[in-house]
Amino acid sequence: MKKTLRIAQVAPLFESVPPKGYGGTERVVSYLTEALVEQGHQVTLFATGDSITSADLVSVCEHGMRTASARTGWMARQTMLNDLVFQRANEFDVMHFHVDCLHYPMSRVCPTPSVTTFHGRLDAPYLKALHEQFRDHPVVSISDHQRQALPDANYVATVYHGLPLGLYDFSAQPLDYFAFIGRISPEKRLDRAIEIAVACNTRLVVAAKIDDADREYYEREIAHLMEHPLVKYVGEVDDAGKNVLLGGARALLFPIDWPEPFGLVVIESLACGTPVVAYGMGSVPELLDDGVTGFVVDNQKAAIAAAQRVGEIDRADCRRVFEQRFSSPHMAQAYVDVYSRLAGHRMEREGDVEESSPA
Repeated sequence: MKKTLRIAQVAPLFESVPPKGYGGTERVVSYLTEALVEQGHQVTLFATGDSITSADLVSVCEHGMRTASARTGWMARQTMLNDLVFQRANEFDVMHFHVDCLHYPMSRVCPTPSVTTFHGRLDAPYLKALHEQFRDHPVVSISDHQRQALPDANYVATVYHGLPLGLYDFSAQPLDYFAFIGRISPEKRLDRAIEIAVACNTRLVVAAKIDDADREYYEREIAHLMEHPLVKYVGEVDDAGKNVLLGGARALLFPIDWPEPFGLVVIESLACGTPVVAYGMGSVPELLDDGVTGFVVDNQKAAIAAAQRVGEIDRADCRRVFEQRFSSPHMAQAYVDVYSRLAGHRMEREGDVEESSPA
């Protein structure tokens, strides 16, 4: 008989859960929370007030704080939210944080176990010293490659992101275009994607946002490339738009130039049955089966050749791999295994204390 767990999910306050626009972490928190509720667990979500969830919702701010005017107060609000979590700690079997590290000191002295998922890159210099001091704090990586920059943290699992099985539709017959989805930034390398598409004489549909920090890069390096007749820019798209765009594409082009901790758009593409042509950096070799769900390459010549061969990939295999490895129920069960171990360790420690207490 499966044990029902009482779980706190603690989200960052930059976006709602799920986000209304760009916000990878908040999307994953949403998918995880809903899957845990569906599996019968008692979940409390600590997030923005405009979040939409079937869990119990607790908040300290009405809207997300990504805007410049709101961002100045995010640390105070996040501290307040964390405090609410710890005030209610005895109500939970485990507390799962998706925020940086403000909660570490309280987690150390709180009897309710907590775990933190790393959602970003881990090569910031301060992280090594931080996790030397908090070497006992349990953490989860979202890919094995993500660990390389911080190998000595207290990893208790690697859990890949997952999507709801019904979020995207399988598309067996693509149209004649490639897709690029993400931010227009130096590390995402839209310029490479354009070069690949042009070399293949195939349209490239670009669904991407441009952050203010990347505006100068876009104007200097990308804007003139977007004028090519094979390139169509459609801006940022929601899940429904992404479903149509990815489902109709011959392939997703993912020619990144940085150690991506986890490429969420890669598994979104597989969910639609659409293969991926990607540079083998970061988590990519863990997510893609080369020659089965796409092609993993290391240069433009290989990328162009792979894009020309993408019709060899069985789109049904792409969907099958998604269902087997990257669904939100699968992700939730992997986290339940983590939660159960942590809660079990707590019970063992408390039992040891009771046994050693004088009669």
